[in-house]
Amino acid sequence: MDFTLLVPIILGWMGGLFINYISDVLPHTRRLSQPNCPNCQTPFSWADYLTLRACASCKKSRSLRTWLVQILAVASFTNLWLFPSKALGIPLGMIVLIYFGVITVIDLEHRLILHPTSIVGAVIGLIAGTYLNSRINSNGLLLGLGMSVIGGLFGLGIMFLFYQLGAILARFRRRRMQTAGLGDDEEEALGGGDVFLLGVLGLMLGWPIIWDALLLGILFGGAISLLFVITLVARRRYSSEVLMNFIPYGPYFIASAFFKLFL
Repeated sequence: MDFTLLVPIILGWMGGLFINYISDVLPHTRRLSQPNCPNCQTPFSWADYLTLRACASCKKSRSLRTWLVQILAVASFTNLWLFPSKALGIPLGMIVLIYFGVITVIDLEHRLILHPTSIVGAVIGLIAGTYLNSRINSNGLLLGLGMSVIGGLFGLGIMFLFYQLGAILARFRRRRMQTAGLGDDEEEALGGGDVFLLGVLGLMLGWPIIWDALLLGILFGGAISLLFVITLVARRRYSSEVLMNFIPYGPYFIASAFFKLFL
């Protein structure tokens, strides 16, 4: 056995704990705080939380998501260790993987991309984008920084336009729901967090790679949405109201950036 594999396994487990912790507390408290049991809201002791034990109060086991994140974090870190990213290398690649994990879990569970994660992501993105783009054709540090900033501005700008189009769609949806006698659930086709996320990914990928990632993310989201509709039709559970449901788009853009950076 290659004992050096213990390094990515341990780091991956720690990275998974961090992703789970941020995903458990930040959407609820907007700050780093002691995590609570999602079932009874009793605060976990740090020993119980970090060892993934059941809640001492209600005996509720940890969620499936918790274990999936731990397993996927270890697997991705180990794969990165064995097959390093040519774009980012190992240390920076691990940091980016943790960031992608946090954004994906929170957006899937809460339909939120929070401002603190966008601020931290901008810092990570600028560092990663400058490093990546300075190595393309031996551009140098200054040119790499410029390409990163241009990519960030492009991602932010193009997603802001999509956000405005989404606002028009949301108003149309709201009128349809009112006509059907339903209350307004204040859903948005795209949130402001999606705009900042594309800015972060633009910084991370730089110009013109962000353009490829944007198109790829749209294709990913469209393919999954189409598969969802086909499944409903096959099960005869489809109705026109399905088209009134919005999906979280952040994970699809994360998937496209992951593809460009690691695959």
